[in-house]
Amino acid sequence: MTVVIVDAGPHQVSRSVDVAAPAAELYEWAADPRRHSELDGSGTVVGNIKVPEALAVGSKFCTSMKMLGVPYRITSTVTELKPHELIEWRHPLGHRWRWKFESLSPTLTRVTETFDYRDAGALKKKLKYYERLGFAKGNAAGIEATLAKLRDRYAAK
Repeated sequence: MTVVIVDAGPHQVSRSVDVAAPAAELYEWAADPRRHSELDGSGTVVGNIKVPEALAVGSKFCTSMKMLGVPYRITSTVTELKPHELIEWRHPLGHRWRWKFESLSPTLTRVTETFDYRDAGALKKKLKYYERLGFAKGNAAGIEATLAKLRDRYAAK
């Protein structure tokens, strides 16, 4: 089971992989920001500073991050939530991270992670900024590493 490129449309980077685990179990990982550092394959998520007891649309969570050796914090807002199927959150600059869980059988789930920067600001300049600085390409590599890590974790069971 390899990580597959998904064509999600312009200004979106999306990959999927089949994981030998139930959708509900995998969803619980992504729906708990305290566990994002366990999932992250990019090496940018350090930990969480502030997380609500349970997420709902509109919930905010604050994450400690590190990129290019520089630590920073970011507060994300949950924008979409369908238990055991979908979770999405928005960063302050407008881009979104989306996780979709499609149950293929009781023990096999197709997991799709998407970096969506279509709404990363009202100006088209911001879209070019994301592309010129390599965020799309860098996030593709991070998504692939994250999904491979998740797949491998369950392949060992």
